[in-house]
Amino acid sequence: MRFSCDLPHTVRQARVLPCAPKAGSEPFTAPRDTPASPSRERVAPQAAISCRRSLEARHMRQRNLSPSLLAARRIAPLVGALWLMHGLSACMLASDKVELGVPIIGSYQLAHGNPDAALPKLDWWRGFHSAELTTLMEQAQVGNFDIAAAVARIMQADAQARITGAALLPTVNLDGSAQHSRSSTNTGSGGSGVSGASGGGSPERNLFSTTLNASYEIDFWGKNRAALLAAEQTAVASRYDREVVALTTLVSVANAYFQILASQDRLRIARDNVAAATRILDLVRQRLDAGTASSLDVAQQESLVATQRAAVPPLEITLRQNIATLAVLVGQTPEAFTVRGGSMRRLAIPRVTPGIPSDLLRRRPDFREAEAQLAAATANIANARAQFFPSISLTSASGFQSAALRTLFASGSWQYALAANLAQPIFHGGQLVGQLEQTRGRQDELLQTYRRVVINGFADVERALVDVQQQSLRERLQTEVLRTSRQAFEISETRLREGTIDLITVINTQQTLFQADDTLAQVRLARLLAVVSLFQALGGGWPPLDGDKPRDS
Repeated sequence: MRFSCDLPHTVRQARVLPCAPKAGSEPFTAPRDTPASPSRERVAPQAAISCRRSLEARHMRQRNLSPSLLAARRIAPLVGALWLMHGLSACMLASDKVELGVPIIGSYQLAHGNPDAALPKLDWWRGFHSAELTTLMEQAQVGNFDIAAAVARIMQADAQARITGAALLPTVNLDGSAQHSRSSTNTGSGGSGVSGASGGGSPERNLFSTTLNASYEIDFWGKNRAALLAAEQTAVASRYDREVVALTTLVSVANAYFQILASQDRLRIARDNVAAATRILDLVRQRLDAGTASSLDVAQQESLVATQRAAVPPLEITLRQNIATLAVLVGQTPEAFTVRGGSMRRLAIPRVTPGIPSDLLRRRPDFREAEAQLAAATANIANARAQFFPSISLTSASGFQSAALRTLFASGSWQYALAANLAQPIFHGGQLVGQLEQTRGRQDELLQTYRRVVINGFADVERALVDVQQQSLRERLQTEVLRTSRQAFEISETRLREGTIDLITVINTQQTLFQADDTLAQVRLARLLAVVSLFQALGGGWPPLDGDKPRDS
């Protein structure tokens, strides 16, 4: 066997090139069409001898290798390429991640003192010190239909993740069949057109078979892994959605219960106002009988009494409607639901501190839900991109087939088949490109949604903080208004009995008192609702810090 090696025409630019053996080739000679210089004549034979020795040494090494080592050396580049593709498929997902781009401030504008002094507890509603409210919250967590539907959505998302993940595993099926057939005996090729079965055999035939089939798609490009990751992130988002629904439900229960208490307080105030106005009307009528008051004075007071009575029906409507709303929230029918209620004055106002804004990213379930949805969209991009690459699938079938059942599992009845398939998309009319652009657009939409949710969440806390602070101040001021209004009314009523005051002054003090008393009830309700909105803005209750230690500054 001879070897040949072609060198460049210019010896100075010559580099050692891999040379392959060529059977029947001539020993190295310089190209005849190129003038040979003295230097070329000296160097070219030496290079040829060096190349020949290298090829001969390599050939001898290959002859000494075992067949298994030779096979391993041949498939090594293929294995390396496959591992490279496997690693690249994992990098595809990371390249699709986007920067959230949400600025996080160090503290809230209206937060003062230690931000961790009074973080909301997991059972934050107990801070109002209402046993009935606690019972209603527990009933809502068990019987609310929205929460139950959210739990069902979690089950669906988990099942979908299992379905999607099945593509990463092979599918195996076991098939069995038994067939009995009879062929026609009048289809022979003889001249008469009628003949028996071929070879004189029986026209009836049996065929029994059992086969084990397996198929598997090699996920080189991470298509199936990306789809599984998207399904898993969707399942995570469904869990945070359940927390969002639960928090919304609990907040609605608290608000409805406080509305009921406020309606009951305002009804008591309205009835007290009617009684006070009726008492003044009796005094005016007595003065009319004594000749010290006119019919106009009586008519004005009667109008005030009628106005106070007319304020009762709207409050009854609000009370009954909120009871029905609360019944639905706890999963009961309004007909079988009752609320004892009471007064807002018996409730305690829990103290709440908001922590720091960065805590909100981990605490609010709607933030985490939007983040999980964005992660699912990112995984879908990787899946859409992997659709451009070839898909490789392996199939195999192995089993037994025989004409007689007794020989079905004999050694001669065994059969098998192996197949590999590679499919490379060539032209799909822009479908794959459209799918990729669609997933990118979806990712951008969810990114903007996440940013909006986060910014709006920070704004919710700021709005709730200012609402709590100002409603607390308003309640103190309105309490003072009620105190002075009640004092003025009591003085005017006393002087009316003494006959030393005109009725117009009495009517004005009545109206001021009635309005101040009802306004204070509404202010108390607004303060309770503000505290509840702060709990909602903070994402509900927070677990305690690790070891109850202060946060590292």
